[in-house]
Amino acid sequence: MCGIIGISSNKPVLTDIINSLKKLEYRGYDSAGIATLSDGEINEIKSEGRVDNLEQNFDLKNLKGNIGIGHVRWATHGIPNRINAHPHSSHNVSVVHNGIIENSTILKKTLISKGYKFKSQTDTEVIVHLISENLKTAELEEAVTKTLKQLHGSFALGIVFKDIPDLIVGARRGSPLAVGYGPNENYLGSDSYALKSMTNKITYLDDSEFCIVKKDEVNFFNEEGKKINKKILELSSDEESYQKGDFKHFMAKEIEEQPTTVKTGIKEYLDNVNNDVNLFNFPWKIDEIKSIKLIGCGTAYHSCLIAKYWFEELTSLDVNIDIASEFRYRNNRFKNDSLYIFVSQSGETADTYAALDLCNKNKMKTCSVVNVIESSIARNSNYVLPIHCGPEIGVASTKAFLGQILVLYILALKLGFLKNELEKIKYQEKIKDLKNLPNLIEKTLLLDSHIQSISSTFNEAKGSMFLGRGSSYPIALEGALKLKELSYIHAEGYPAGEMKHGPLALIEEGMPVVVLAPRDNYYKKTISNMQEVIARGAKVLLITNKSDDEVVSENIWETIEVESTNKDLLPFLLTIPLQKLAYYSALKKGYDIDKPRNLAKSVTVE
Repeated sequence: MCGIIGISSNKPVLTDIINSLKKLEYRGYDSAGIATLSDGEINEIKSEGRVDNLEQNFDLKNLKGNIGIGHVRWATHGIPNRINAHPHSSHNVSVVHNGIIENSTILKKTLISKGYKFKSQTDTEVIVHLISENLKTAELEEAVTKTLKQLHGSFALGIVFKDIPDLIVGARRGSPLAVGYGPNENYLGSDSYALKSMTNKITYLDDSEFCIVKKDEVNFFNEEGKKINKKILELSSDEESYQKGDFKHFMAKEIEEQPTTVKTGIKEYLDNVNNDVNLFNFPWKIDEIKSIKLIGCGTAYHSCLIAKYWFEELTSLDVNIDIASEFRYRNNRFKNDSLYIFVSQSGETADTYAALDLCNKNKMKTCSVVNVIESSIARNSNYVLPIHCGPEIGVASTKAFLGQILVLYILALKLGFLKNELEKIKYQEKIKDLKNLPNLIEKTLLLDSHIQSISSTFNEAKGSMFLGRGSSYPIALEGALKLKELSYIHAEGYPAGEMKHGPLALIEEGMPVVVLAPRDNYYKKTISNMQEVIARGAKVLLITNKSDDEVVSENIWETIEVESTNKDLLPFLLTIPLQKLAYYSALKKGYDIDKPRNLAKSVTVE
């Protein structure tokens, strides 16, 4: 959600800024822009739409300068157009901004009364004029400190100055920001991915910190303007996983990578010699934990929903789940014997991070399940469980979702065993089944052509439903979400038993309905619910697992059978056809699969 790049160098920076902006496209955006400093002037070029549009601007080749900032914008204040695109500049300051300034209206009125004129509809332009005003009476560091204190809300900022042409100021509150280090140049970026092509040496700013980046040095400051020291982290430099290879889209690649990423996750957590789960450096005694609180947003929330079934099945722990944006504003009853688990693919999800911060302030036990171990959520958790999926570029999550539910299942298994609520023989049987899961996922991926042929029916319908019971219900929610994200088709996920309580009114002749009915404890009940929608004219796509028992119905439109395994692991296999269904539906419509409209990979504002 928005992306920032800044470079201070001893050579022209335009090409590197453009290349970095292209790496930030996966975050989701609607406009792009660049500002550089040269010949004592701020030079700015912006465009609506993709970075490709920016590149086609005839004037871009004339953009000189060894220092500059770039931005891809996801609209919050103001419609997507060139004027509202970042950077926003005055005669002496240019700013790129991720986040939302909550008191921008009040600040704007004050600045207008002082003679400042506004060109855009954005909250960001307030920052530009506020800095200009504070520079009238203060030196750089004091002016920055004063400005940041006047801003309410969240931000990551990159700022350049006409009269101080050798530096970039970066600042962070609630929205991620990183500094990168290179030979004779240094960088500012909203994430390490934008910087990886130039460096693997990174420092992350924490909340309320700012930095001054020059080509040969970087200095960090706290919110009072006092200089502080920060660690430099060295990241892996695996560029291959960032390329599409022979795949048409990153999402297609990431779906096919799932046998490998699940295998990697299993390898990281399982002790093959002792047939056991390793949770290295788990910081609490098992009898200190009486309940689990699972917190996430979007797809991560769906992984929490599934995990609730596993924790309740494998342990006696009291388990609750929450959408992060709801949790953070409720009057929570914090308990010292609760373990609060935060799930986020990026590790930068704004609401999830705020919920974590709330728990930390109340001195709760916090654990994060993330794909980016250097992220804000990971760095601020007591304990981190990485999902080991590698970079996920497609905005609609696939392999990260499987990685999240894998780690949560492994945690549930281990806690059940440690609390003596799962017999050793059962525990080790489940671990044995888990080791075979990558092979089963690989076989399930072979259903490709069947799913592709089915997808056009969903495109022709005005809406669809996804039904399931037990742990299949969250998978139904996830399948509906994927179809909405990619194909822009209205889709709803429901517990199958809820249909008679209202949603059945939506069923009409020819409406596609996906029924998830694995051979588990809910199977017969789900099949009964399926008959109810068939009787009202629905075209039912039944997704179940292979069995010698035939489904008793002559009116099923299509059936997909995934591989069979123990019921705990069936959600992994049921997910695959739904990912492919959404992918092929969007492909046939010609939509931008890796960058769906209005969406962002990393949701860094409320």
